[in-house]
Amino acid sequence: MFTGIITDVAKVKVIQQRGDTRFEFETRLDTASFEIGASIACSGTCLTMVDFGDDWFAVDVSLETLSKTTLGLWEIGTFVNLERPLRVSDELGGHIVSGHIDGVGKVSFIEVRGDSIRYCFGVEKELMRFIAVKGSVAINGVSLTVNEIFDNTFSVNIIPHTQANTTFSATKIDDSVNIEIDMLARYVARLKETE
Repeated sequence: MFTGIITDVAKVKVIQQRGDTRFEFETRLDTASFEIGASIACSGTCLTMVDFGDDWFAVDVSLETLSKTTLGLWEIGTFVNLERPLRVSDELGGHIVSGHIDGVGKVSFIEVRGDSIRYCFGVEKELMRFIAVKGSVAINGVSLTVNEIFDNTFSVNIIPHTQANTTFSATKIDDSVNIEIDMLARYVARLKETE
């Protein structure tokens, strides 16, 4: 489990195509605390560490994950949001995030609003039913609050701190992003289906 509070922005340094795809990332995280088999959220996608060194780590990604997320678009030099998993004693600063991507959205509009930046994302209609004004959503692993909804589009505001410390600093119109809906919305919708 994660909280959507990003702790590093890593860079893809190696991509190896095999049965699965192996990504190696440069990171500023303390890799001395890493363990093989540990989970890490990479732009919102929960992956398993399979190797690491002094300033890097590697994950293997299946064809299924590549087809359902933005990971298939990553190339050498791509920047990725990182978050280590939540410990029971940790502060829950964002919202509960599973690292299971529900869909891929696209940046449709960007507008400066005071010191913040408003981003609009287009998503499939099926996903929009889980997104609510003032509800939580994880975009590329970042815990955010939904501000507005229009048909198949929703908006969020990114404050300067988030802009500077996540991949939002380089996000532009037409970029694809990983979307994870709020876990509570998922279970409420499932309960309603079974009434």
